[in-house]
Amino acid sequence: MSPLHVFIYVFSVFISSVSQIILKSSADMKYDNKLKEYLNPRVIIAYGIFFFATLVTVYAYKGIPLSVGPILETTGYLWISLLGYFILKEKISRRKLIGLVIVVTGIIISCL
Repeated sequence: MSPLHVFIYVFSVFISSVSQIILKSSADMKYDNKLKEYLNPRVIIAYGIFFFATLVTVYAYKGIPLSVGPILETTGYLWISLLGYFILKEKISRRKLIGLVIVVTGIIISCL
């Protein structure tokens, strides 16, 4: 398993999480009609980022086993929580923090 490909995979999960935050911020806005709700720059950029993240993920699988992908994908919970906290000003509850610690512990144990 190549450390570079692990990093690339985690990077793809991160940029996918950024895309989700962009979609969430777009969903919180009010629009004149349904067409503008789904066809606006934020949504189009977010789906472009999703597409790019998919390509990066496919490339990352060249250097990591297929069984490791889902383990690394769970880092998305961490990224979404951190981005939500810093960008969307969402609170991280004690329960969510405990869950994140469990997820990160599981990732570390699984990769050993």
